[in-house]
Amino acid sequence: MYGKTVRLKRLFPEPGHRLFSVPLDHPVSMGPIDGLEELRPLAEELQDGGVDLLIVTKGAVRELVPVLAPTTLLGVHVSASTTLGSTSNRKVLVGSAEEAVSLGADVLSIQVNFGIPEEPDMLRDLGIAADQCRALGLPLLCMAYVKKANGGTPDELRHAARAAADTGADIVKTSYPGSREEFAKLCRTTPVPVLIGGGVRLEDEAEFLRIVSDSVAAGAGGICIGRNLFQRRPVAPLARSIANVLHGSA
Repeated sequence: MYGKTVRLKRLFPEPGHRLFSVPLDHPVSMGPIDGLEELRPLAEELQDGGVDLLIVTKGAVRELVPVLAPTTLLGVHVSASTTLGSTSNRKVLVGSAEEAVSLGADVLSIQVNFGIPEEPDMLRDLGIAADQCRALGLPLLCMAYVKKANGGTPDELRHAARAAADTGADIVKTSYPGSREEFAKLCRTTPVPVLIGGGVRLEDEAEFLRIVSDSVAAGAGGICIGRNLFQRRPVAPLARSIANVLHGSA
């Protein structure tokens, strides 16, 4: 278990340093969307902006490695589905913790979509991934979403986050429940660090930064935000503003 402890300390080195993570796994599910046409230049710009952790699919590691800084942590996402199929919310495992370690991963990432008929299958996959990660000392991040109207109620989001943690996740990413008070309650009832996800892109950059600041004040372990960051041009200035909030400089 020492390996997991060491790796978690790299992810969360001190109380005032929240994790700045950016998921870049979207091309499998959504194709080469705006902002993710090319991975390398985006990764370089994000790192210049102060990002701690980049999360990619296992095949994309080959593009990332040439520009990955020694201080940047690597996450490998092993859940997949595509919008080309009729069951895009049903995620399946396409990799293992052992494979992620061989690629140099600091954390394994998996997605569970709650509130749909295929939920039990994804919970089973989460359990499998948790067992693999425990054996190898690799932290496990679960992206826990509620696939209901408006992204789930605060009660449903708390349920999903707690279920993910109690099934073996070491870190949980979930949607922001609409207010600092509700998010603080979610953090209190989830026994592992909680990261907020960005969801659909917000046009108002100031509103986006307010949510990041409010999440920190509410007890978030950090953020795991993609489109609300990499779909803005240029990326680095906003990334630096976020890093200042998350790393205790603002």
